Order: sequence, then C-alpha cells, then structure tokens
Amino acid sequence: MFHALANPTRFLKLARPLTPLFFWVGVVLALFGAWAGLTLTPPDYLQGESVRILYIHVPAAWLGMAGWGAVAASSLAFLVWRHPLASVAARAVAPAGALFAALCLITGSIWGRPTWGTWWEWDGRLTSMLLLFFVYLAYVALARADADRGGDGRVPALFGVAGTVLLPIIRYSVVWWNTLHQGQSIGLTGSSIDGSMIWPLWFTLFGFSFFFAGIALMRMRALLAQAKVEARLKRMAQP
Repeated sequence: MFHALANPTRFLKLARPLTPLFFWVGVVLALFGAWAGLTLTPPDYLQGESVRILYIHVPAAWLGMAGWGAVAASSLAFLVWRHPLASVAARAVAPAGALFAALCLITGSIWGRPTWGTWWEWDGRLTSMLLLFFVYLAYVALARADADRGGDGRVPALFGVAGTVLLPIIRYSVVWWNTLHQGQSIGLTGSSIDGSMIWPLWFTLFGFSFFFAGIALMRMRALLAQAKVEARLKRMAQP
C-alpha cells in the first residue's frame, strides 16, 4: 500500500479529498474540546483554573514529538527505499511540528507561572523540548538550503533520523532527572486525571491530530505542485 502511495498521482488522488476533511474535522473537534474544557469541567483542587491549559498543552506536546517521529520515519524511508514522496512528507511535516513544539513551550510557560512561580525553568522536560524546537528549525533551514542548491535530499534525511535521539530524552526526562515538571499523567493503562476533567482532552487531542494531518497534506500538495512547475520551467528553458 505504501509503495503504491509513493506514486505522486495516486497520492494526490487520495490527498485532495482528505485534506479538507482532516482539516475541518480537526477544527471542529479541537474547538469543541477547548470550549468544553473551559466551561464544562471543574477546576483542579490544587491548580485551580490554570489546569484548563492542559487541553491545549498536552496535544501540543504530543504533536511536537509525534511530528518529529513522522519526519524521522519519512527520512528513513527516503534513505532506504528512495521514495521521492518520503522526502516531501518530511519537509511538509517539519514546519507543522515546529509550530506545535512552540505552542507546547508557550502554553507550558503560561501554565508554569502560577504553578511553579516562574515563566521558565531549565527543567529536563522543558529544556529538551526547547532543543527539539531548535532541531525543527535547523531541519527546515537545512532542507530548504539542500533544495535550493539542487541536492539529492540525503543530508536533511540523515539529520531527520539523527534527531530522534531527542525523543526518548523528552519522554523519560521526568524519570531520569530531578525535575519540576510533573510525571506522566496519562498512559496506556490509565490516567491519574479524574474522569470529570479528562474527557474534553480526547476531543482536543484527536482534533489537533486531524488538524496536523490536514496541514501536512496541504503542504505536501503545495510542494509537489511547486516541483511540477519548476520541472516544467526547466523543460521550457532547454533549447
């Protein structure tokens, strides 16, 4: 199936209807989840009203990390199978991942002010997420420079795979180091968050995930259209 989708024509045939579907489903779910989290859930007994930022912060953190996972997987697919769409996918996902990593840092800082008494702390989780944000920016710049000089895409792909070293560091930073950041509240076996507070989170989590997918597909289509125009211009310039 994935080999079939590596064909740009087949991919575009599927991506055209899915792009607006993912985008608008994501917007609706995220807006409903945010509204429900702000108006229909009780305040936390310790953190009060400030806990409501979790409905944005948690999905942003998840997508900041998952976005780099997608960049790394696409980069690896490009290096192993030389699928041209894999490189396009990595380049399309990276700016969206950087956006959500930045949103994670911003909402975390806002949440930390009333909780920790400071906007920023050089805490293991915060510092490693900040490094991931800078790695995203470096990848975007490197991929753009590689495309501008007519490179074959291997250098940004290698960088995309190498950057995965940050993901386990972010994931286990609260375990490995003495840190202000709270431990994991949601896992595969359950959650320490009360059910009356957690249910809107699922709407924002899935909503932002669909929104992320819609943005990635939109950017992939734009990059493919740009490549098609550039190829046509090169053919026209030939004597």
